Amino acid sequence: EEAIFLRKKITLLRAFSLLIGSMVGSGIFISPKGVLKNSGTVGFSLVVWFACGLLSMFGALCYAELGTRITKSGGHYIYILETLGPLPSFLFLWAEFFAIRPANSAVVSLAFGRYMLEPFFAPCAAPLPAVKLVSLLGYYMVLTLNSWSVTWSARLQTALSVVKLLALALIIVPGMMLLAQGHTENFQDAFDRESLVLDKLPLAFYAGMFAYSGWFQASFVREEVVRPERNIPLAVIISVITVIVGYMLTNVSYYTVLGTQDVLASPAVAVSFVQRAFKSLISVVPVLVALSCFGTMNGGIFTFSRTLFVASREGQWPPLFSMIHIRRHTPLPAVMLMFPLVTAMVCVGDIYHLMNFFSFSRWLFIGLATLGLIVHRHRHPELHSPFKVPLFVPVSFTIICLFTVAMSFYADPVSISIGCTTVLSGFPVYYVIIHRQMSDPSFLFFPTLSDYLTHKLQLLLEVVQQEIKTY
Repeated sequence: EEAIFLRKKITLLRAFSLLIGSMVGSGIFISPKGVLKNSGTVGFSLVVWFACGLLSMFGALCYAELGTRITKSGGHYIYILETLGPLPSFLFLWAEFFAIRPANSAVVSLAFGRYMLEPFFAPCAAPLPAVKLVSLLGYYMVLTLNSWSVTWSARLQTALSVVKLLALALIIVPGMMLLAQGHTENFQDAFDRESLVLDKLPLAFYAGMFAYSGWFQASFVREEVVRPERNIPLAVIISVITVIVGYMLTNVSYYTVLGTQDVLASPAVAVSFVQRAFKSLISVVPVLVALSCFGTMNGGIFTFSRTLFVASREGQWPPLFSMIHIRRHTPLPAVMLMFPLVTAMVCVGDIYHLMNFFSFSRWLFIGLATLGLIVHRHRHPELHSPFKVPLFVPVSFTIICLFTVAMSFYADPVSISIGCTTVLSGFPVYYVIIHRQMSDPSFLFFPTLSDYLTHKLQLLLEVVQQEIKTY
């Protein structure tokens, strides 16, 4: 009865909530251990946290400009496609689908399961099978909601953003109170150089940047943002500043209450903090943290489904995934596609190995996307952009990203080699299928079977192609 397309339902408040909800998730509650382990001391770990926040702001500003220059949704994928070409964009899509996104979702899901069960098993650790079961149930709930309604997904994200900020406040306030009372013993020898291991610093940055990751999420839904040329830069700047301040205060609170050994020994740092500082909230904070992770899962599914949707529309992914449900107006096939891979990674994965595994690929392609901004400026000097950052911002961000990626080979060669192999495995797929199909649009492997399966799935899922161009 009405046109089928993705509506503009993301206001400034919802864009801010999407960014806050994506950044403040499991990272600040599990990454302090990874940052401290690989930086060596409390002082250096705080420097890493601030540097990661500054780097995130540089990247967010670059993406805000890209979002005003390139009017399509899709985030990293569409920016690399429009600036560097189809091969690197497909390699990103390949790595994102088979490595980056499922590993990221598995990390957040496992953190959700661990914190949700923590109050029921304290002071013992929750059984791993139970953690994985609850993790999967949480992920499936978010998957169902995103399949059902864009509006309700956005409303949930707004509500959970408030919960996330409340969870941070409950950690910051008691820590600051103790610090004001003179509890500074855990900051003695905060910059002991003997504990610093330089070749492990890239892994410390990966853990810190994982906690900040999400500053790019608004670019994935660009076509659904109301007044994107104004609201995307505003939402990005406000949200990243909010998170930097919140994370620095949260880490100072952690170290005020917990010693270095306590942080390194804790499987759930926020829970250990509450056990020591605020015993009356021992059952409340883990639930707030779990809800925070739930919001991060929601934001991840919401945005990545748009990447698959746009890639399908651009001819680099099967056509079924650029279709929209006829009544719900959600990209249902794209939302559902991550289901099997995330399930597998949750069942077999370990949080810290998964983090190193996907961080290599993610920061490689983010660096390429900001390199693409420099290339796009050079190729199109006549193009007017309503939001423009100084050139040193994308240049310095790109250099730091690519340098960190290169250094990580020394720090964790096994995990990084697996990530690198995953990226390179996309080369033969591109040249055998995608390149041939772009040269000859009629080319298909088993065309009759492909058309038959697409048609049957289209009927089963009640989806059709978008009817109105939104970019």
